[in-house]
Amino acid sequence: MPLIQLVIVLVVVGVVLWVINSYIPMQSTIKKILNVVVIIVVIVWLLSVFGFIGDLSKIRIGR
Repeated sequence: MPLIQLVIVLVVVGVVLWVINSYIPMQSTIKKILNVVVIIVVIVWLLSVFGFIGDLSKIRIGR
């Protein structure tokens, strides 16, 4: 994945998270949970892009 595309994805995720936090009325605990989940997903995605963890398509949930 080219570096420009990676930066664009991170900027879009950041802007979407900012819009959700700023303009959608939600309880503060739900916003915190949403922020933590998004940050964890982005970190796992970045680790897979840079090859620190294996292919995420091989992960199965359930049987």
